Amino acid sequence: MEQEKRTLDFEKPLHDLERHLASMIEKSNAPDMEIDMSEEIESMKDKIKATKKKIYSKLTPWQKVQLSRHPNRPYALDYVERVFTDFQELHGDRLYGDDAAIVGGPARFEDKPIMVIGQQKGRDTEQNVFRNFGCPHPEGYRKALRLMKIAEKFKMPIVTLVDTPGAYPGLGAEERHVAEAIAVNVREMSALRSPILTVVIGEGGSGGALGIAVADRVLIFENAYYSVISPEGCAAILWKDRSHAEEAAGALKIGASDLIELGVVDEVVPEPIGGAHRDPEACAESLRKALSANLKKLLRSNLDKLVDDRYAKFRAMGVVTE
Repeated sequence: MEQEKRTLDFEKPLHDLERHLASMIEKSNAPDMEIDMSEEIESMKDKIKATKKKIYSKLTPWQKVQLSRHPNRPYALDYVERVFTDFQELHGDRLYGDDAAIVGGPARFEDKPIMVIGQQKGRDTEQNVFRNFGCPHPEGYRKALRLMKIAEKFKMPIVTLVDTPGAYPGLGAEERHVAEAIAVNVREMSALRSPILTVVIGEGGSGGALGIAVADRVLIFENAYYSVISPEGCAAILWKDRSHAEEAAGALKIGASDLIELGVVDEVVPEPIGGAHRDPEACAESLRKALSANLKKLLRSNLDKLVDDRYAKFRAMGVVTE
C-alpha cells in the first residue's frame, strides 16, 4: 500500500507492469515451479523498458512538477551523504535560533574543503513537521548567510542545493522579517567573495529558493522546476481555481529546458529515466560530475571578475530588449 501511495497517476501503467514482473519472478523461483518462465520474464522486462521510454520521453511541464515533488526523490542530505565527505552540520543564526528546513556546514568535495548548504524536506509526517515541509523561516536564511560568510573568510567555495516550495509565510516568519532576510541574502550573495554554485534539485519556489541561489553558476536537475510562483498559486490568481495548475505549469515556463532558453539557469543535470527517485545513486553521480566540472572552472576564475559577472548576470534578468 505504501508503494501505491507513492506512485504518480501517469506512472500507474508502469507500476502495474513492474508489480506483475515481481509476481512472475516470485513464481519462477518457487521450489515447486516446474515451468521455465525465463522467456516470459524477459518479454515483460522489454515491455517495461518500452513503457518507461513512452511515459518519460514526453512528460508535460505539470508531470515534471509532480516528479520534482515525488516523496521518494532524493533530498539535500541524501546528496550530501553520497557526494560529499566529512560533512559537519552547523546550527543556528546567532540571532534567534535554528531552522531545520535549511541544513549546512563545511564538508569536503574531491578532498577539498567546501561549504554546502541545502533546503531539506522530511520523508514522513513527523520529519516534515520538523523540517517545516522544506519551507524556511527567516532564521534559516540568516543561518545560511552566516555559513557563507564563514566560507568567504576561509576561502571556501559554496554549493547550495535548492528544494523548497517557498519560504514559510506564517505569522512568526513575518514578525521576524522573512522578506528582509531573503533580501539581505540576495544583496550579500551578489558581492560575496567566494565562488558560488547552486543546484536546483527539486522544487525551486520563488524567493524562498532565490534566498540561497544568487550564484556564479545555477544548475537544475532535468525534472526539477524553478519559478516565481507555484503552478497552484498561479492558477489561484489567474483562474481563481487551483485546478488549472496543469495549464499554469505550461504557461509559466518553469521546466529545465525553458529556463535554459530564458537564461535563468546555466546547465541541466541529467536524471535517470523515470526521475531521480528511481535511481538515487545514479543521480548522485550525475550531480558529482556536474559539481566537479563547474567548480574546477570557477576556482580557476579571477575572483574580482567572478563577483562582477555574478552581479551583472542577475541585474540583467528581466530586462526586455526589442
